[in-house]
Amino acid sequence: MGANAQTSVPAFTAGQVLTAAQVTQINTGIPVFASSTERDAAFGGTGEKTLAEGQMAYLEDTNATQYYDGSSWAAVAGGKILQVVQATYGTAETTTSATFVDTSLEATITPSATSSKVLVICNGNLSNSRTGSSSGEAYHAIERGGSQIYQLLTALYADPADSVARTIRNSFTLSYLDSPATTSATTYTLQHKTSASVTTFYDNNEGSLILMEVSA
Repeated sequence: MGANAQTSVPAFTAGQVLTAAQVTQINTGIPVFASSTERDAAFGGTGEKTLAEGQMAYLEDTNATQYYDGSSWAAVAGGKILQVVQATYGTAETTTSATFVDTSLEATITPSATSSKVLVICNGNLSNSRTGSSSGEAYHAIERGGSQIYQLLTALYADPADSVARTIRNSFTLSYLDSPATTSATTYTLQHKTSASVTTFYDNNEGSLILMEVSA
């Protein structure tokens, strides 16, 4: 923790003699905490201030200044990027499934406020080894905590006059602004599936998944 970080917000009483450390805390202005865990534990205990609307706080781990709106913590000066998390492919992913299955591409982010949004950006490449002139569709989706929040169709079309077996390649990008409404660790996962007329496709190791926390 930094020099100004604290683990409680004391409630002083009339006639109380303050220590030098307590005066130093007051002089910092906004209470400083290492993370939201220390922030949440700092109010309402014995000798501590009761959390109420208008309380301010600064979090060292995300460099975020927040205020309490009476029901939850919210970021000051909305629209700023508070943190960025990125994951990349390590190996190719292959599927012939007609229903969505998880890939190994996933990333976890812990929002600093329930009012924050998470901008999800996923890029990748795919390939379909088709027989003759067959065509089809590949589907990609973003799942958050077991629930699918966004889906994208990527077409893999072949020339009907071309009967030669060959590989069709394409790329895809998914972008979605999500509102997870939580300060708990949240995992986003790329999913994919294929239509019945596509034999197989893969997302190769050039793919990436980026999560950006955006203040409200």
